[in-house]
Amino acid sequence: MKAILIVIFALLIVSCNSSEVKSLELSSPNNAIKVGFNLSQSGKPYYMVTKEDKVIIDTSYLGFEFKNAPAFDKNFIIKNSEIRTFNETWHLPWGEQLDVINNYKELKVELQEKVSPERFLNIVFRIYDDGVGFRYEFPEQSRLKEVEIIEEQTQFNLTQDYKTFWIPGDWDIYEHLYTTSRLSEIDALKYVGHVNLAQTYIPENAVNTPVTMVGDDGLHLSFHEAALVDYSGMTLKVDTENLNLKSHLVGSENTDYKVKRSLPFNTPWRTIQITDNAPDLINSNLILNLNEPNKIGDVSWFKPMKYTGVWWEMHLGKSSWDYGMEMVGGHWTDTGKAHGRHGATTENVKRFIDFSAKNNIGGVLVEGWNTGWEHWIGFEDREGVFDFVTTYPDYDIAEVVRYGKEKGVDIIMHHETSSATDTYEIQQDAAYALMQKYNMHAVKSGYVGKILPKGEYHHGQHMVNKYNNAAIKAAKYKVAVNAHEPIKPTGLRRTYPNIISREGLRGQEFNAWAEDGGNPPEHLPIVAFTRMLAGPIDYTPGIFNIKFDEFKKNNQVNTTLAQQLALYVVIYSPIQMAADLVEHYEANPEPFQFIKDVGVDWETTKVLNGEVGGYVTIARKERETGNWFLGSITDENGRTFDVNFDFLDDNQEYIATVYKDGKEAHWDKNPLDIKIEILTVSNRSKLTLELAEGGGVAISIIKKD
Repeated sequence: MKAILIVIFALLIVSCNSSEVKSLELSSPNNAIKVGFNLSQSGKPYYMVTKEDKVIIDTSYLGFEFKNAPAFDKNFIIKNSEIRTFNETWHLPWGEQLDVINNYKELKVELQEKVSPERFLNIVFRIYDDGVGFRYEFPEQSRLKEVEIIEEQTQFNLTQDYKTFWIPGDWDIYEHLYTTSRLSEIDALKYVGHVNLAQTYIPENAVNTPVTMVGDDGLHLSFHEAALVDYSGMTLKVDTENLNLKSHLVGSENTDYKVKRSLPFNTPWRTIQITDNAPDLINSNLILNLNEPNKIGDVSWFKPMKYTGVWWEMHLGKSSWDYGMEMVGGHWTDTGKAHGRHGATTENVKRFIDFSAKNNIGGVLVEGWNTGWEHWIGFEDREGVFDFVTTYPDYDIAEVVRYGKEKGVDIIMHHETSSATDTYEIQQDAAYALMQKYNMHAVKSGYVGKILPKGEYHHGQHMVNKYNNAAIKAAKYKVAVNAHEPIKPTGLRRTYPNIISREGLRGQEFNAWAEDGGNPPEHLPIVAFTRMLAGPIDYTPGIFNIKFDEFKKNNQVNTTLAQQLALYVVIYSPIQMAADLVEHYEANPEPFQFIKDVGVDWETTKVLNGEVGGYVTIARKERETGNWFLGSITDENGRTFDVNFDFLDDNQEYIATVYKDGKEAHWDKNPLDIKIEILTVSNRSKLTLELAEGGGVAISIIKKD
């Protein structure tokens, strides 16, 4: 890794006369984006952002409201400022690319109150060619030892009424469909009490992040946060009249503050990605770069993989998570009343192992293996229900692991906490030790339901710490975590690369049981430019039985089969599930070949085109093999466009297998119409892609010998 650090200058300002305060300004490395910082006449700190001399963020104030202490919002003077430049290239142990360039200029402003108690606050800006990150730093000081933050007063004062792609600022869940509207038309409160959600709380007209916007001039913005550690998640309260966003931290019913911290500490980075087009939003590494380097060392024990598993069949109703035990004397007991529909049996899991072993799939997820599922949701008293080391009578974990090892297939552990966080925390060491005993290196965790202890929310400081601490502890046991119902990703996978993926969006399962018709065709073309900017997504693609009338006649997947294949490239995760039933893949060996072939760990990613909420085309080069894979998806509108293969290596021919929508394909009327073609291509080739309504194209591009 190479890093270059240059301290440019230090500007000392000691006058308490506000008329003598000098404004500070810093540009991005390419000089396109500029950040200005100053104090108002009353000593209120504010900043502005311009791109190519056009104001993007107008005068926006910064500060805090504290419990039992004067606010940090005015009466400041600038005591000192420092500018530095930084340029490094670092390596992702797994990811969308191998090398990441981290090149920015930094402005650090040291503030002090000019009135008693004369406390200190630093504000640090990092300016990249594709955006800005800034955070507050609370330095160690004699007059302030601890803060209880009632609210963070961070503003983003916008200068136009952007077309906005948003979900409501729910304190408990991210599983809402995206709405597309003007910023001035956002009404998050209309989603209060959504029927399809296990828990939800929307107290303000606010949006969750990442929230992405497109201006009438083609400017693209996305607001999020980076390095969320020991702090509350941030939603953005919307002032629809003045086109202003303001931080609104997630709180708790158990405290009259939202964040409690001892000094010194830093807040998460507040991030603004700024690009001229949609593809460059996906290309941006700003959020990753704002996180600290790897703290856990070697993670070669985690291998990116595809996996199958006992999961989709339960959403369809073919089998169940629970065995049918009863609570007797405080213990789950087999009283002989098992219903016979339990999915996680030794026999069934071996069937998935056999299938995976034959088809270049490295893992099998097993949900419903452990006791407690009979009494896990919908009940107030969920503490002590789940046991994370005790199996149901029909699941022999030792035999399953032995059989998987014989076949070269890993077992992926599952921990559903039912949001009974104390129960999980008490058993965590034992649960991870069990995984270590059986050489399991990946766990899918779940937090369905309202948080226990009561009064806490999934996205507050209490739960941010629970999620992060679970992953940090897991690393000690060489366990990688794929969290569901999680706190949002904020780039911490750089610091803790055993945080491999997570849900944090409305996933594939909504197609199986949601009462509103599932995820519409526009859902994933929005997700690619919103949620995916934050980090890897465990979306569970690959459903071949699109209509699943055998199980649920009123539900279906709202894409074509070709799009389900394309998702393996478009929606990134280092673990990708072949989510459908074994029998549906066995009945369709030709399209399934793409899932067998497609990579999961990439050397290079190229976003070839895209429009937020419309379509996106991504090509990725697999590490080690040098093979490429391309995925393209669209919303409810059909698309035709040309793709150049100039990203391929020079002087190399490839065999391209194209899986595309057939002439009559349509996400609803004819989703299974797929056509497969084999071509020889090079970096001089061009191909016209035709995507049906709700359709897609998937291409494997394999080096020719």
